[in-house]
Amino acid sequence: NEILEKYHDPFTSRWEGVIGNIHTPSQAEWEQLLTNCSAFVFYGMERFLSHMLLDRLVAMNIPKCHLMILLDLVQSKQSYQRMMNSDIHKSCSHIALEGPTETAMLLSLTGVHAIIANQWYTTLQENAERLEILSENLLRIGKTTGQTVNILQK
Repeated sequence: NEILEKYHDPFTSRWEGVIGNIHTPSQAEWEQLLTNCSAFVFYGMERFLSHMLLDRLVAMNIPKCHLMILLDLVQSKQSYQRMMNSDIHKSCSHIALEGPTETAMLLSLTGVHAIIANQWYTTLQENAERLEILSENLLRIGKTTGQTVNILQK
């Protein structure tokens, strides 16, 4: 919410999506948000692809999405337990496809132009700091994604 307020004009007033833990997006909501976006930000727990149906994602065409930012790979006891309960019903190869590199490859194949994503597990605080750096550099300063990623790496 702080990011939305800070960058309200002229960017975030046009943003749509699901904020907070009011409800879990349905598969249809995920698909609608992904197919209608020019940029997509995921800031959440566990692996991004664990939140949607993999077979539906790979069948999607998302050429309008120029940038996808995945600030995922955060664990809590509750999210870890939810993930373990969900992973029991998946094959090893399916779980492997939810990894960071595989996720980037699959999203690229669906038409996403650029992907910024975590490569390993992190904390909510570290992701909050990354989101602030990304927002500041991409939205306020107007740096390119490459310049912004270089700043994140430092």
